[in-house]
Amino acid sequence: MTTARGELAAGPDADLGRLLAVDRAHLWHPYASMTAPSPVRVVESAEGARLRLAGYGDVIDGMSSWWCAIHGYRHPVLDAAARDQLASMSHVMFGGLTHAPAVGLVERLLALAPDPLRHVFLCDSGSVAVEVALKMALQRAVGRGQPRRRRQFTVRGGYHGDTFDAMSVCDPVGGMHSLFAGVLPEQVFAPRPPGGFDRAPGDAELDAWTAETTRLFEQHAADLAAVIVEPVLQGAGGMHVYSPECLRVLRRLCDDHEVPLILDEIATGFGRTGTMFAAEHAGVVPDILCVGKALTGGYLSLAAVLCTTAVAEEVCAQPAGALMHGPTFMANPLACAVASASLDLLTGQDWAAGIDRIERGLTEGLASAADLPGVADVRVLGAVGVVQTRTPVDVARATEAALAAGVWLRPFRDLVYTMPPYISSEDDVATISRGVVAAVRAVAS
Repeated sequence: MTTARGELAAGPDADLGRLLAVDRAHLWHPYASMTAPSPVRVVESAEGARLRLAGYGDVIDGMSSWWCAIHGYRHPVLDAAARDQLASMSHVMFGGLTHAPAVGLVERLLALAPDPLRHVFLCDSGSVAVEVALKMALQRAVGRGQPRRRRQFTVRGGYHGDTFDAMSVCDPVGGMHSLFAGVLPEQVFAPRPPGGFDRAPGDAELDAWTAETTRLFEQHAADLAAVIVEPVLQGAGGMHVYSPECLRVLRRLCDDHEVPLILDEIATGFGRTGTMFAAEHAGVVPDILCVGKALTGGYLSLAAVLCTTAVAEEVCAQPAGALMHGPTFMANPLACAVASASLDLLTGQDWAAGIDRIERGLTEGLASAADLPGVADVRVLGAVGVVQTRTPVDVARATEAALAAGVWLRPFRDLVYTMPPYISSEDDVATISRGVVAAVRAVAS
């Protein structure tokens, strides 16, 4: 609240007004202009599956805080893990040292990951994990005496982060990084896999994709350091669901040409699509696996890169002799302790049944959106629900409509979607679905 002279008045409204004024003047938000910022809302607290927003009260977080807060907020088990770790140390350098939280987390990750993934590099974030994975692939090629192999092979429609090499394997046209064309390394892009989880060999579009991808791969095989894709679900590139058969095709091509397969499971890992890792839908195991987001249950930033012994040996061969990467906060003990508690919490329950319950709730709750004018598609996979419109979404209008229904959503491009916390009850999922439909009604035409 301001006075006639524009000065901030006293009282709670003034505190809120000051907070928003300072934010608008100085804080740069993701994918936003600093000089013409979009409106933001103040989170006062969070608990369970709910956010308390100033001026709105409690709303269900339909985004799981950008897909990571799978256990919700202020979970007593995760809170206790953080407090207990703080009693000994919050951080210590990882160069030349180790500690129980890091070792314990690695043991848990290896118990979940398929063989032959046996080695783990802990880093700061999903984008950094992708950078590390790409660097592993490049060093592997040098270690094998194949320095010509410098390019990455991927598919259009993908998103792998906002750091430099990660940007180079994001969609070069429809992605967010076209501004950097000509500066980023030029990678090899196959067509986007046709949409539809249930497509199988014999499907005309899938067969055409396989033929073109195979042709392109074989054309560039001698120059490829690795293949990198998001398995089954492309996240920020468009919430695009595709057939597991595409992963099988890529795995066969990699095997035939001795090219490592990197799977970016930062968004899909830890149950989001209905299997612990999305690649399990295809029965495919990568040579290098990136995980993050849900790893700490949304408490702290942490990611991991897992690889096979063969990859580790080739990366560490001469001339490098070591993986030349070492983030300051690598294997942060506080993050590792919370991550271990989060994985124990996930695996200590029938998480698959919970995801199935959310999937059924979203399927039922979003069905009515298919009949709305301006809707191009409705799709659900695991704990992911998507309504795609025929034109770009007015984010402000869609967000307000969802908030009026008691749900926080963050639409983008032509998508109104949700990735609910795994703790969401049936009533929560029904409310989230109504919020998505309300947002679509507000913007689709």
